[in-house]
Formats: sequence, C-alpha cells, structure tokens
Amino acid sequence: MERLFEISGGYRDWLPGVGLLVAAALLGVLWRSIFYRQAKKLAARTETKLDDILLTSTRRWWPWWFVFVALVPAVHLTPLAVSSRGLVYRFAMVAIVLTLSFAASRFVGLWFDSRAEGEGAFAKPSLMREMTRIAVLVAGALLVLDNLGIEITPLLTALGVGSLAVALALQPTLSNLFAGLHMSVARPIRVGDYIELEGGTQGWVEDIGWRATRLRQMPNNIVIVPNAKLADMVLKNYEMPGTEQSAVVTMGVAYDSDLERVERIVIEVAREVLQTVEGGVPEFEPLVRFHTFGDSSINFNVILRARHVADRFLPIHEFVKRVKARFDAEGIEIPFPQRVVHLPGAQEKPLEEPKA
Repeated sequence: MERLFEISGGYRDWLPGVGLLVAAALLGVLWRSIFYRQAKKLAARTETKLDDILLTSTRRWWPWWFVFVALVPAVHLTPLAVSSRGLVYRFAMVAIVLTLSFAASRFVGLWFDSRAEGEGAFAKPSLMREMTRIAVLVAGALLVLDNLGIEITPLLTALGVGSLAVALALQPTLSNLFAGLHMSVARPIRVGDYIELEGGTQGWVEDIGWRATRLRQMPNNIVIVPNAKLADMVLKNYEMPGTEQSAVVTMGVAYDSDLERVERIVIEVAREVLQTVEGGVPEFEPLVRFHTFGDSSINFNVILRARHVADRFLPIHEFVKRVKARFDAEGIEIPFPQRVVHLPGAQEKPLEEPKA
C-alpha cells in the first residue's frame, strides 16, 4: 500500500482533492437539509405546483451533483496524470447527465400525477406518463453515448431499420399502442370518466394503458377493452359536457284521475326528493310529461336530476316510495293491466248462483 502511494506521489498529495470532494458532499447534504427546507416553504406559497414538483424530483440528487461538479477542480489538486484526467471529466459529465435524466423523468411522472389529482381522477393515465418518462430517459441515454464518443447516427439508422421489422411483427400491439396515444391526446374519454360502450357495458375508466383500457363496473368488476377496438367504437361519455344526468321514472294513473292534481302532487314529491336525498340536484325543477293512453292507464314520465349517473339510483328509489305513499293517501289509483271482454250476441245477465 505504501509503495502504491509512493508511485502516485504520496497520499498527502491526494488529501486536498479528497477533502474537496468530502466538503462538496457535506455541502450538498447541508443544502438538502436546510436550504431545501426553506425553499419548500416558499414553493408552498405559490399557486403553481411546478416548483413543488421540481424540488421533490431533485431532492435526492443534490449531494451527488455537488460531488460530480467538484470532481473537476478536485482532479487538479491531485497528482493524477494529465492523460487520466480526461476520463474523470468524462465520468463527471456522464454522471451529471444520467442523474439529470432520472430527475427529469421523476419530474414528468409527478407532473402527470398532479394533473390526475387536479381532475379528480382516481387513477393515473399510465400510457402518456410512462411513454414521456421513457422518452426523457432515452434522450439522456443518447447524450451519454455522445459524451462517451460513441457515434449515435449509425445506431439511430440501425434502430430505424430494425423498428420497421418489429412494427410488422407487432402490428396488433402497435395499433393498440397508437390508439391509446390518440385517446390520451384527443381525450374523448379520460381516466375517471363513466362511459357506456356498444352493447351496454358501463363503467369508470380506470386506466388507459399500453395495450388496453380498463373499466371498473359498479359491481367492482374489471372490463378490459383493447385500445384499437375502443377507438373504433361508438360510446357514450356521461361526464361530457357535464356530470349531471336526468333520471326518468315512467308511471301510470287510472283514466278517472284528475291529471292536473296528479301532476301537482308528483312535482311536489319529486321536488322534496331532490332537495332532501343525497345525489339529487336541489335547484333542478322536476318535470311531468303525459305521453300515452295505455290499455289501463294514462302513462307519463317524471324527470328528475342526479349529480352523477351513478347517483341516480337513490333519488329514484326514494321517489317511488314517497309517490306511492302520497297516492295512497290522496286516493289516486295506480291501475294494473286489465281487459274487458265482450262476446258478440251474448246477453248481459247476472250470474245465477249454483243450486245446492
């Protein structure tokens, strides 16, 4: 060991450079623990979340960045051969580029997460999030190769030719991938939206992934739909242009009912339900629309309003119970289907009681 230090000029000649690196590391830790804490408080006072995300994504790397930057002057304080110093410079540059790429990738992920939280989504749009993070890491890797003196132009050309063969082999997968990208950018549906597909399948969009989109149904089942199939499908988005939805209840009353009175009572009950039951829209004025002379009743629709398509069940439930109780109290009949049969040529006479 002593012989090694003698060859390199003695360990005392290395102390200034090593001391500078240790001081840089301690300064980085001090920066992270004291100044970073104050910067976090200042960032919390601003309206934008970008500064908070920037501080969070770079927090772990500050001590390393101080060390990597200090490597350059530290080399000049050591007896390291001039021919070897270029390797240290290159190592420092590669390390800085890599750590900056990791920090930028984390920044992108946290930014997507903050957007999902701001929109009230219960899951993250993983496709755009992960593809953007990968693009950042790939860009960092290309910069590293360039700093190492590796020519990236032939590499990109080879990747272009190879990607054509891969595209032909993975055509179904790529069609799903680009369909998912289209939906993430054009946003006909968003994570958290409640949608209905062709065939009647309904559910919340839980995730738009690389290959498929996941829907969570009300019974807590997961439906997985390939992105390409979903992009070509006619679907209904219950979140656009707003979340409020009409809830229609079909009813019928007897022919001898006073329809003006029926309408007034039904609206009173409906208004009470919307103002007192969770999920109803209190400011909405319910509607009654008579529409059909049925076989045994005059039929009409009652139009209520729910805050969300998933909230319509409880207002309908309470309305049916309360309007039935009110009709019973008011003597209004809700008839059941019945038929009157007339026999041609038959004389109407009371039925005779059977003889004993």
